[in-house]
Amino acid sequence: MLSKNILIVDDEPRTRQGLQRTLDSWNNGEYTILIADSGEDVLRIAAERKIHILLSDIRMPEMTGLQLLKKLKENGMAPVVIVISAYSEFEYAQQALKLGVVNYLLKPIGKKKLIEAVEDAVKIMEKQERAGLIEKVVDKKIVDASTKMDSTKDTIRKAMIYIERNLKEEFTLKDVAAHVHLNPSYFSVLFKEQVDLNFSEYVTRRRIQRAKELVLSTTLPINEIAEEVGYKTAKYFIKIFKEIEGMTPSAYRKTENERAF
Repeated sequence: MLSKNILIVDDEPRTRQGLQRTLDSWNNGEYTILIADSGEDVLRIAAERKIHILLSDIRMPEMTGLQLLKKLKENGMAPVVIVISAYSEFEYAQQALKLGVVNYLLKPIGKKKLIEAVEDAVKIMEKQERAGLIEKVVDKKIVDASTKMDSTKDTIRKAMIYIERNLKEEFTLKDVAAHVHLNPSYFSVLFKEQVDLNFSEYVTRRRIQRAKELVLSTTLPINEIAEEVGYKTAKYFIKIFKEIEGMTPSAYRKTENERAF
């Protein structure tokens, strides 16, 4: 799996090298620790690879840290930002916070404080990534169906919960109807009426949504993902995935990974 990038920018060589050494010692291989000596250097690096966390000095010649953050924002880049500075003026902190900075560290920075700030930034980055993952895999029809769940009859709500808990298993409309003590024909009509999707389309879409989550959040092989979402053969799973998403699961993973990095 590709490592994520933490970039340190400071025009003082001793400072940036010291910060890099501390983060290299803390790093467990999940992160690539990069350094830059100017805002221009950061923009060049950001054009080539995604910056996940940025530690930026505020006072730098030519382009200040605040100007750099504005430029990154204008270019649609949104790393989690920690500002570092030898200046404690409130106005800098205030401006930095308006630009989405998550922490403001004053030089000289102790190793403990630096690591705590970076670990907090990692948590924020992971939270943002989870939110982004949900946005990527969402199926509007499933969202609409889930929204209706509160107003559906208890039997249909129970059926949807049963489906959710048993996505990995084989089950039929008859099985679910029996679970909620309804005649299969009546259950089929009631499900469509309440959910606005017929039973088989709902189950297929929910399985593919779950598959998308696994494709993007794990490195599981496609055949294992097929099994996890209730398909006996990878071939049939790939066929259904392509019908709904317009591409194979492998192509979907590759495309989304390239966008992320």
